[in-house]
Amino acid sequence: MTMVIPFSAGGPADTVGRILAPRLSELLGQQVIIENVGGSGGMTGSARVARATPDGYQFVLGNVGTHAANQTFYKAPLYNAAIDFAPVMLIAQTPLVLLARKDLPANNLLEFIAYSKAHQSSMQYGSGGAGSASHLACVLLNAAIGITVTHVPYRGAAPAMQDLIAGRIDYQCPDTPIAIAQIESKTVKAIAILTRDRSPSLPDQASAHEQGLINFDASNWFALFLPKSTSAAIVQKLNAATLATINTPAVKARMQEIGADLTADDRRSPDYLQKFVETEIEKWAGPIKASGVSMD
Repeated sequence: MTMVIPFSAGGPADTVGRILAPRLSELLGQQVIIENVGGSGGMTGSARVARATPDGYQFVLGNVGTHAANQTFYKAPLYNAAIDFAPVMLIAQTPLVLLARKDLPANNLLEFIAYSKAHQSSMQYGSGGAGSASHLACVLLNAAIGITVTHVPYRGAAPAMQDLIAGRIDYQCPDTPIAIAQIESKTVKAIAILTRDRSPSLPDQASAHEQGLINFDASNWFALFLPKSTSAAIVQKLNAATLATINTPAVKARMQEIGADLTADDRRSPDYLQKFVETEIEKWAGPIKASGVSMD
């Protein structure tokens, strides 16, 4: 069986997928192989699964970019996220974090806004690629605070983080799975959790809402999807195995370590994920259109 990770190795989706795969393999009785298929904000790998034979042997670990925001962000998305997949389970959500290079002269969001407004013409922000969750979060943030900054897309979140650590870019908006270790080691400067409320994984970091950006919320999430027309029996089998996986104590502990909040019991059904995707597409459409940013 192949779990397609539609992003490069080392990023948040890859981290989550590699936590899940070993236990899934045990429970399903066959090897679940990770295959990283990046490109087009995660749509390249996702599209491959959408077109795959619906026999249960290929599934994709999608996120807010691949199955929600990119439906509006791209002028011609490679698929319809609401109808071209068989939803399996919403697994976890992760807040996105505004990180700056460690020598940027700003220690909170108000100082960051003041500095970026004064220096926006010479600043650069990085992301894991055009249309990725880290890109979209920064797009929304820039629009909300009224700045225009050059975007530097990378082939994944990990190389973007390396350039932020090296000071070659000024800021980025990654997920907690790759942000926490760098925040703790002080190789970067944490400015704000980009959600309304604080995150249990970073309880000492003030949220954007707390710092004056009222009701700003940019969270990522991860979910499994099979190709459209996959039988209900196969969907249910993968759902049950995924449920047992995330209820495994070692998996729970590892997900907590990387700052991924597992979904509540009442949000783990295929039907819930279907409705959730439809709601998320609608939720992101307004802010993305308002920002004026899009990709061909």
